[in-house]
Amino acid sequence: MTARIIPVVEARRRLHDGREIALLDVREAGQFGEAHPLFATPSPFSRLEILAPRLVPRLTVPVLLLDAGDGVAEQAAPRLAELGYTEISIIAGGMPAWAAAGFPVYKGVNVPSKTLGELVEQIWHPSMLTPERLAAWKADGRDFRFFDARPADEYGKMRVPGAVCLPNGELAHRLPAVVEPDETIVITCAGRTRGIIGAISARLAGHQGPVLALENGTQGWALAGEMLERGNTAAAFPALSSAEAERTRAAAQSLISRFCIDTIDTAEIDSFLSDHETTTYLLDVRSVAEAATDPIPGAAHAPSGQLVQATDQWVAVRHARLILLDSLGLRAGLAAFWLRQLGYRPYVAIIDNGIRRRASRNDAARPDHPFNLPSIMAEDALRLRAEDRAIFIDLRGSLAYRESHVDGAIWLVRPKARSVAGTVGGRAALLITDDRLVAELAAKELREAGIQELRLVEGGHQALVNAGARTVSTPDTPSDAEAIDHLFFVHDRHDGNLESSRRYLAWETGLVDQLDDVERMEYRLERP
Repeated sequence: MTARIIPVVEARRRLHDGREIALLDVREAGQFGEAHPLFATPSPFSRLEILAPRLVPRLTVPVLLLDAGDGVAEQAAPRLAELGYTEISIIAGGMPAWAAAGFPVYKGVNVPSKTLGELVEQIWHPSMLTPERLAAWKADGRDFRFFDARPADEYGKMRVPGAVCLPNGELAHRLPAVVEPDETIVITCAGRTRGIIGAISARLAGHQGPVLALENGTQGWALAGEMLERGNTAAAFPALSSAEAERTRAAAQSLISRFCIDTIDTAEIDSFLSDHETTTYLLDVRSVAEAATDPIPGAAHAPSGQLVQATDQWVAVRHARLILLDSLGLRAGLAAFWLRQLGYRPYVAIIDNGIRRRASRNDAARPDHPFNLPSIMAEDALRLRAEDRAIFIDLRGSLAYRESHVDGAIWLVRPKARSVAGTVGGRAALLITDDRLVAELAAKELREAGIQELRLVEGGHQALVNAGARTVSTPDTPSDAEAIDHLFFVHDRHDGNLESSRRYLAWETGLVDQLDDVERMEYRLERP
């Protein structure tokens, strides 16, 4: 299959014509985060075949590929064709052509979701609490309940003292177990979006007491001169009693009815997943613990709050159908409420035995990734290197390589694989990685570049260190420009760099002003 090359103007038109389409940005994470179209989905070439089946479950959906104008899309297209995708187009000139055409360009990640948060703040006007007022409340011993809307891993990095980890979706679901109906609730996140969405969601879930979002979250707290607590451990989410579960179920039914959110049963799920003309995602929006102990065949786990916050981690097809699975319906109902405003077609499904028994349709005929790369033990690898019969190629992240790597190892990211063929010469290429699948994908390009002997070092970098390898640190190699896998844009905002926090918050509040009329029409905003 030969991919079409289309002009950027045609790509832009197709992206916004209301039909299903996936715009996959095959540049690496650093390149994507510095500049990308609003509805591009990060799909770095280094992990493309791992990500694509989940992000684009229907093989016949139109796919647009965007690169840096450097030919990576031409490398990516045949890899997608090997997976079975049938309608692939490459945007001529890549991201430079998009910018040159005058179309909006965005920094950062999860931009559609963050922009939604800023748009709804202007419409719903949730109550905001400044860090200074929060500090005064705490000093005065004021009675309120304080929740952090982020998942446990982010909460672990830093929190405003006293905040309890209950991510968006889970807080609304568990409101009857954690607060009295008239209590004051304060919700924080790391910046703005999840606090805003969480505060509105708590009101939509029926909470009658005051609900406030901490202005600018943990970063606002730090900018106000207050200290953050680091190394936190999130407690298990509180369970619902039978009576509390009924209150949550009733809140879900009220929300679904009020906003005319579509619901679906097992038979309809099977019908949707058998429809080859429309893309359907099956997403379990419950907590990590619930999804692990009661897995649903064919469903990807996408916690309710994070699915809204970072939709492009699960969904690449614009205007697709999303089936949201939940136990009582409120987490799914709230996610559906927000996702509809992002231009998707969400449905709520309450998990029952029929759904638990149903066979997977999304994963049908998708082969597992084969492991074709032979391995080598660290000691043997070092012996070959000492005899100049091999060279190490380090596929770990650029910052990990800078910090410490085996002396003489070449740092490589898959899009640059063909550039090292001359350096390797007739020697074996010994791959160092933390992810075997990433090595398998890089090996495809290295083989096509003419490298005949490829092996994976068992145990990776640490095994080589344990076997006596000499390591070096190179703080400036790869250079920032070469480290295309790492996003440097305000990357240290959570590590005490207050100027980065200021820049981040200014970026977030400025997103709405970046929208042009075509992009703004993609948001289907609900009114109070």
